[in-house]
Amino acid sequence: MRTTWLIVWFILTVGTASAADSLNVRLIGGCSMPDQACGVAVSGDYAYVADFGSGLRAVSISDPAHPTEVGSCATPGWARGVSVAGGHAYVADDTAGLRVISVADPTNPAEVGHCVTPGRARGLTVVGSYAYVAADAAGLRVISVADPAHPAEVGRYDSLKHVYGVAVSGSYAYVVNGDDGGLYVISIADPAHPVRIGGAGFMAGTYGVAVNGDYAYVACNGRGLQVVSIAEPALPHLVGRCGTFNWLWGVALSGGLAFLAADEDGLQVISVADSAHPDTVGHYDMPGWANGVTMDGGYAYVAFGDAGLQIFQYYGSAIEEGPELQAASRKSDPTIVRAVLSIADRGPKTEDRAALLDAAGRKVMDLVPGANDVSHLIPGVYFVQSESSMMRDASSVVKVVIAR
Repeated sequence: MRTTWLIVWFILTVGTASAADSLNVRLIGGCSMPDQACGVAVSGDYAYVADFGSGLRAVSISDPAHPTEVGSCATPGWARGVSVAGGHAYVADDTAGLRVISVADPTNPAEVGHCVTPGRARGLTVVGSYAYVAADAAGLRVISVADPAHPAEVGRYDSLKHVYGVAVSGSYAYVVNGDDGGLYVISIADPAHPVRIGGAGFMAGTYGVAVNGDYAYVACNGRGLQVVSIAEPALPHLVGRCGTFNWLWGVALSGGLAFLAADEDGLQVISVADSAHPDTVGHYDMPGWANGVTMDGGYAYVAFGDAGLQIFQYYGSAIEEGPELQAASRKSDPTIVRAVLSIADRGPKTEDRAALLDAAGRKVMDLVPGANDVSHLIPGVYFVQSESSMMRDASSVVKVVIAR
């Protein structure tokens, strides 16, 4: 009881804040949408949001702290996903198929062409002159967008049902098979004749996928992030996994990290530096459902359902925060301090002691009740070890992050 009391006492002294984030994930800014933000893509100073009930929304992100909608284009279906290439936004519009929208002027986006798909267009990616559309029960559809005003289907692989997501790398398309659960590798060396060459099942719903190098990263409901080796595309196999999130809709990659759109669990950040042992390193949750995510310029852009577009930044362990920091109050999360680390003074008779340790457990300095100058220390993760005179054989340890 005494040790527990000391931990709570120290955290309340150093600082408290919202438990929505894990300290190293910071909310930068947000922009509301008319309906449900489902997908997002970034090009230059603009984010393009697939808003389920209202179509495409163009948002200026030149100032990420104050994103502002500047234009929109209604679509006839239900906008679920978006990809941007060559001055055009390509929208997966559910029952209305693929919609091609000119964003040459982001303040006045306008539809210039469309191609109806036999199944519901759930997601897509555009590479070169082709749009690869995940068309649910109609499988993978390959659509030529060489002429954006007249997109036309040129190939398909429709033996898979419930195709929800697709990523392309080289001459392969990696599709996730929705409710059936699985990652399938399809050769698109000849876009007119896609051929399945391999697959891996996960026994759970799979709705998002991203590829980097020899690995595919699959968002798998109830089983978390699945890391799949695709070094041999014909023989994909699971090498690591992390998390048990109930719903995962999308995944984006940046600098050895996977950013997951985890529905009611918000944004999840997972280190994939060790592919065999991915590990959760950050999170941020807020009212709404994280449906889609993309990375650009160090920011995570999340389509957050009825919360609209939300922009986040991940800082890692050694961080420099701005004045609007929202730190976590959970005991397992660190507390951020800057030039001064304050220790509450419970009186001279208690003889409580505390020391600051570095990440290796070495003592850096003794701490005294009141203000302790830590401005000379290198920014990073440290630990405060507190010891009470009433329980000299027991101590509490609390993580802190010292920032500039």
